[in-house]
Amino acid sequence: MTRIAVIGGGKIGEALVSGLLQGGFATKDLVVSEKFEARADTLAREYSIRVTAAVADAAEGADVLVVAVKPGDVDAVLADLAHADLDGDRDQLLVSLAAGIPTSRYENKLPAGFPVVRVMPNTPMLVGEGASVIAAGRHAKAEHLELVSDILSSVGTVTTVPESQIDAVTAVSGSGPAYFFLIAEAMIDAGVALGLSRAVSTELVVQTMTGSAAMLSRSGESAPDLRAAVTSPGGTTAAAIRELERGGLRTAFYEALSAARKRSAELGATGE
Repeated sequence: MTRIAVIGGGKIGEALVSGLLQGGFATKDLVVSEKFEARADTLAREYSIRVTAAVADAAEGADVLVVAVKPGDVDAVLADLAHADLDGDRDQLLVSLAAGIPTSRYENKLPAGFPVVRVMPNTPMLVGEGASVIAAGRHAKAEHLELVSDILSSVGTVTTVPESQIDAVTAVSGSGPAYFFLIAEAMIDAGVALGLSRAVSTELVVQTMTGSAAMLSRSGESAPDLRAAVTSPGGTTAAAIRELERGGLRTAFYEALSAARKRSAELGATGE
């Protein structure tokens, strides 16, 4: 059985732990490194797993090291890992969930040849519906990608891309939930302005988005086809779509995603 050390017990780290345990992973094969005592106590109590404050302690004997900390904390994690007994020759693997940090940043600090896989997750993994995208570092092999895919499939879907596409992935799915929530917020507010109560408007928007996403996922039809099926010529939906197009919706999304991709690249270059 693969032993996994999750470094960072925040929401993303906890979501991964929860998904692995729900998928049948043994508690004895999981350890979390969490420096905040109160948070560590909560995780240990909730999941009956070993939680330690020391990164090197968690890493000892682990087959997979999952770095689930904020980008600004990665250097401190790497400094702590320097005190651990790491050896890429015995099939140890590092998996980075830290946004904007390229695999080369890890490879330069880890033992020569150490395999690294970079992941761009998103927050729906907190409810088991994440869209995780993985990319191989220089020394990662097909079996490493397969292992990471198996691990992350416990919290949603997994897609593999070259690392050169990760910034675009960040713009689309990494930041994507925020766009979705913004649209929901705008629709709820519009419903209230049209006379609905906030509770009713919220319920209608949430269920409409849930059902629409399910249709897009399960029907086998494309987004344009499904949109066209709702849009009768000269009808209410056509009137609404016309206003959205006149407001430059498509251009706004392109510019927004381009800005997100650019910022992701900047963060990767500066290491902030």
